[in-house]
Amino acid sequence: MAKSDKPLTETATRILDVAERMARLGGYNAFSFRDIASEIGIKSASIHYHFPTKEDLGEVLVKRYTERFLDALGQPDGASPTELLARYVQVYRSALIEQDLMCLCGMFGAEIAKLPDPVSKRTREFFERNLAWLETVFQAAESKDPRARAGETIAQLEGAMILTRSLNDMDLFNRITANLPTESLRH
Repeated sequence: MAKSDKPLTETATRILDVAERMARLGGYNAFSFRDIASEIGIKSASIHYHFPTKEDLGEVLVKRYTERFLDALGQPDGASPTELLARYVQVYRSALIEQDLMCLCGMFGAEIAKLPDPVSKRTREFFERNLAWLETVFQAAESKDPRARAGETIAQLEGAMILTRSLNDMDLFNRITANLPTESLRH
């Protein structure tokens, strides 16, 4: 793996930011070292210094995305299950509506069979950690089969992103998810 245990330099952060935006718009094959270097105004060799291979870059990219996503959610304690689910929906809404981007791991998940092993492993970890976070929320709400409810919630949000983007109707996401926090807890 790349030098991910060390704090990221400003250049490494810029590389990750550009790669993330490109990947969230078009998947793993939507970015190359050459494209990133051109956008940032550096040489490809500089990217290789920070991330020797695209696999290394992809792995760090997913790890960073997962941490940021979960940090945005916070710990699933101290708030009501309805508030926590509303927070979860808001992270997706913010990505799609405010940032005009898809979920990185949703994009990578769709192409997981073709991803390098370390990137697919990190992508699975994203979903496992999200399932665990949501499972805690549904357990607190005393829902039947909290793991299944967690999976349904992620599937609904990822699907809402795809449908909204496909139909170019950003308000559709809001209509699909408007009652998600309260409806999800009734099951």
